[in-house]
Amino acid sequence: MKAFKLVYLFTLLGVFSAQAQEFLDPVTWQVSVEPVKNDQYTIVMEATIDSGWHLYSQTQFGDQYEGPIRTEFLYNDSDSTFRLSGTTLEPAVAAVFDPVFELDVIYFEDHVRFEQTIQVINPEGLQITAEVYYSVCDAEKCLPPDTKSFSLDLTSGQALVVQEDLTEYDLIQSQALSLALQGRDLFEADEQEETGLLRLFFLGFIGGLLALLTPCVFPMIPLTVSFFTKGAQNKAKGTINALLYGAFIFLIYFLLSLPFHLLDSVNPEILNNISTNVTLNVIFFVIFIAFAISFFGYFELTLPQSWSAKMDDKANKIGGYIGIFFMALTLAIVSFSCTGPILGTLLGGSLTSDGGAMQLTIGMSGFGLALALPFALFALFPNWLNSLPKSGGWLNTVKVVLGFIEVALAFKFLSNADLVEHWGLLKREIFIAIWMVCALGIALYLFGVIRFPHDGPKGQKIPKGNWLVGLVSVALFVYLTPGLTNTPAANLKLLSGFPPPLFYSLYDKGTSAPLGLEAYKDFDQGMAAARLAGKPVMVDFTGWACVNCRKMEEQVWSEPEVFSLLSEDYILISLYVDDRKPLDAAAQFNYAKPNGTVKAIKTVGDKWATFQTINFQNNSQPYYVLLDTELNLLEKPVGYTPDAEAYAQWLNNGLMRYQALHP
Repeated sequence: MKAFKLVYLFTLLGVFSAQAQEFLDPVTWQVSVEPVKNDQYTIVMEATIDSGWHLYSQTQFGDQYEGPIRTEFLYNDSDSTFRLSGTTLEPAVAAVFDPVFELDVIYFEDHVRFEQTIQVINPEGLQITAEVYYSVCDAEKCLPPDTKSFSLDLTSGQALVVQEDLTEYDLIQSQALSLALQGRDLFEADEQEETGLLRLFFLGFIGGLLALLTPCVFPMIPLTVSFFTKGAQNKAKGTINALLYGAFIFLIYFLLSLPFHLLDSVNPEILNNISTNVTLNVIFFVIFIAFAISFFGYFELTLPQSWSAKMDDKANKIGGYIGIFFMALTLAIVSFSCTGPILGTLLGGSLTSDGGAMQLTIGMSGFGLALALPFALFALFPNWLNSLPKSGGWLNTVKVVLGFIEVALAFKFLSNADLVEHWGLLKREIFIAIWMVCALGIALYLFGVIRFPHDGPKGQKIPKGNWLVGLVSVALFVYLTPGLTNTPAANLKLLSGFPPPLFYSLYDKGTSAPLGLEAYKDFDQGMAAARLAGKPVMVDFTGWACVNCRKMEEQVWSEPEVFSLLSEDYILISLYVDDRKPLDAAAQFNYAKPNGTVKAIKTVGDKWATFQTINFQNNSQPYYVLLDTELNLLEKPVGYTPDAEAYAQWLNNGLMRYQALHP
């Protein structure tokens, strides 16, 4: 629980308005030094706080990670220069209950004065530095913690702000990231639309249905419904309780997604950084392999039994509607060994560079609805319980099949890490071969050729359902086979976005761009090529781990008209915002944000992600921009556009605009 609070707190403390590119700084500090007597002085730090904002006390609230970030003061005191006399003093203010943190906290509004007495030991050449670390919140959000440093002069009593370590080179490079774009109105008023939400809801719903068919959940349906309908004082009350139980199941899974909405607001590149983080992707890979081994029956992966026992005890003691809620929570905990891997797949698939918190909420809602529906429907129509199949070995069969699917998905996460770091471990053909092994494994298992610990002895009659799903797996195996070849059939359009891109291959493709196209990986180099060729530019903001980018390349760019336009009429510049390749030491710099803070630009991805956010107020991938060499926007930028005809029309519109500007 503390781990969850830690994640929740730091996502909360990171909220700021990235979409509007607004840099908030609601606290102004004034620092000075006042003589007291002889060698004693008082460092005075006064904060003026904008209306509606709270600056928090130095007091620690609750455990270390439970409350808001407290204000801290640091000084460069030493035995040879000066010593602190006591602690930093602040006004005495009564604590008040904060409903956000659910704690009694102390905060200051409008204006506050802090004082620190010091004793000077050696005034010659004395350099006093005071540093304040703080965070502020209003009724809706908290800002990231900030640090301000001040250099104090005993003679004048004044303090100067210690500026960030920015060189002239940093400032020049920061300025170079901003383009003097013409026609910004084409995209500044554009509102990004949530795409594919219905598809995500459907996938989440399918995931919930699969979870229903597992040994952890399926047996609970008749038991729980019977408990409500037979144990209530009257049938109507029992039915209402069962419906409420289903509603609470849906609510629990919906609520699980809400903290990610705070994470989604931290900064324009946070979800991209998560989805392309090599360490996290490798961790996801290991976790999914562990889930798969658990599904195969070699060990049971469960949450601590004390959690479910505690929830069950609360449900029995409290009773009523609150008790029903705890019963639903108990089900969520007890069934984790089966639902956890499916939820993990949903989580990993939603937090991508082209996904986000809303996608996760929609998927989780679909999952929760699928789990909740049986309890509601069977409560309304209890006679349907008689038509349910009996629990048995088929439930274990479902788990094993899901185990093979988990293995296939695990390698997708490892592939993300491989692509970002350019390890070359999972070239496209190797990845496809692994998926073929998984498809073949499902078929062999369902046909009774291979067995796992919880299966019965060989020789039993194979159910018709096993034959049906097994044949589908064989068909998938056959469909994947051309993916191992160096032929046009290797495209595998139905799976675009899941395997590595076509150019990431064991075969020599002659290019590192999709479909054999020539693509520049540097904006300036691409623009120079466009000037020489007298052509417009398409800037492709993409990512190695971007699923929708691969779909666009393999399903849309491969269409003859689109391919012709990209290869003959445009200069293609593909900028990978998740590329972890370090920039040359001479090319690394500190980017000066408009609010005075600094972002270190150390990798290729750092540079292009910042470049996209600064110039186009957008952080999603894929994102396509049409420009001429004079930085005129030729058409409204677009994102994921699966309609090849519409995408070709967009390219043609940009080309006509270019020809009008450059007759």
